[in-house]
Amino acid sequence: MTLDDQRFYACCRTDLYGGRLKTSQVAGIAAILDSFRKRQPDGDLRLLAYILATAHHETARTLQPVRETLASSDTLAIRRLDAAFAAGRLPQVKVPYWRRDAEGKSWLGRGFVQLTHRRNYQRLGALLGVDLVSDPDRAMQLDVAADVLVAGMLAGAFTGRRLGEFFDAAHTDWTGARRVVNGTDRAALIGGYGRAFWAALQPA
Repeated sequence: MTLDDQRFYACCRTDLYGGRLKTSQVAGIAAILDSFRKRQPDGDLRLLAYILATAHHETARTLQPVRETLASSDTLAIRRLDAAFAAGRLPQVKVPYWRRDAEGKSWLGRGFVQLTHRRNYQRLGALLGVDLVSDPDRAMQLDVAADVLVAGMLAGAFTGRRLGEFFDAAHTDWTGARRVVNGTDRAALIGGYGRAFWAALQPA
């Protein structure tokens, strides 16, 4: 995959980040690019664009691995999630997965895309060959978070739907691709981000 880095980052800066990219945002994007190149050196740029769009949205544009609720610690994230659950703001949750287990571990959302529940840490760890169960905080490491995001979306490890179902020779479905991660939540918005990243990835 050949990329005009100067043009790509200039377009991202202008079209997606209000004219300025922080060093940390560039580092996050670079980690995702590296992970994608490693898996699909000649891959479809629509797939990469949608992966970047997902990270852009899920991390509140920081392009750094984050905890659920954007908390600075597990303890704070657990407190915020408990409060939201008690207030009835998480109707989809039946069992509070974020509460610490018998080993003191929390399976709250971490990374570029919110990896939750022990079984999902186990599944993605097996896919990557990384032990995310003994130390779930490894999902916050930049390279690991990028690999979870990229490999998970390409393989369909999050919801059973993979990106190739939405982008192939006959289909370009920027809105439907949200089903790879989270149903239809903010699907049109994230699809718009995907189009912007795809435009930035084009040759000059």
